[in-house]
Amino acid sequence: MEATIYVGVNTLVYDPDVCINCGMCSVVCPHGVFARGENTAILVHKDACMECGACALNCPAHAIWVDSGVGCATAMIYAALRGEKEATCGGSSCGGGSACCR
Repeated sequence: MEATIYVGVNTLVYDPDVCINCGMCSVVCPHGVFARGENTAILVHKDACMECGACALNCPAHAIWVDSGVGCATAMIYAALRGEKEATCGGSSCGGGSACCR
């Protein structure tokens, strides 16, 4: 089964100017959104973020913010739990055919 990526819809915000390069975000992220760089963490694939909030909760410098429990990621999870074939976010379909889904 191919994974669906929802482009430009998550709430993840990262400030590399605040990052202390501890590497915690890359350790706790289940989708490899972050990688440890030379001086700061690198945001490798923002759109892979599922908004779980693990990165923000574990960032000692508070360089990462994410509004867990909102957006397409959560809509897809709730739809799957309810047995629905398609979820909605912001009034648009998130089943793969709308502008937020690529």
